[in-house]
Amino acid sequence: MAALEQGTWVIIADGEKALVMENITDAQDPNLVVVSVEEQDTVIAKPTDRAGRRSDIGPNQKSAVEEDTWRAHAKSLFVQDVANLLNRKGLKGAYKRLVLVASPHVLGLLRRRLHSKVLAKVVAEVDKTLTNHPLHKVEQILRNRLAKPA
Repeated sequence: MAALEQGTWVIIADGEKALVMENITDAQDPNLVVVSVEEQDTVIAKPTDRAGRRSDIGPNQKSAVEEDTWRAHAKSLFVQDVANLLNRKGLKGAYKRLVLVASPHVLGLLRRRLHSKVLAKVVAEVDKTLTNHPLHKVEQILRNRLAKPA
């Protein structure tokens, strides 16, 4: 369970919120302290953002509109912002070890956007969305998940 040793940063992210935390104790009894909270700017859907048809250029022309394309784009941009933060801090030496916690989709987006030197600092990944869990539950889940042999 060396993944959570003292000084390890833990990033818990989804497409709208990211918690940047640091473990200030040892791996056997982790104590995560929030370093920062990153949140996506709220995007309000416009009537044209709904699935279906919308008016197009020209008389009586309509175009199909995909459902949730703006949400997927906003999520991707937010994950890029989180990756930029991790890259900036990691390349400056703010942390030496990193644990990523997110859904499989967000983990994949993050992995593709992290600098190779930052990726080398990743010591564990947990494919679970924990952004709205209380810290004591997060610590317990991470302790249990990371204690299991891979």
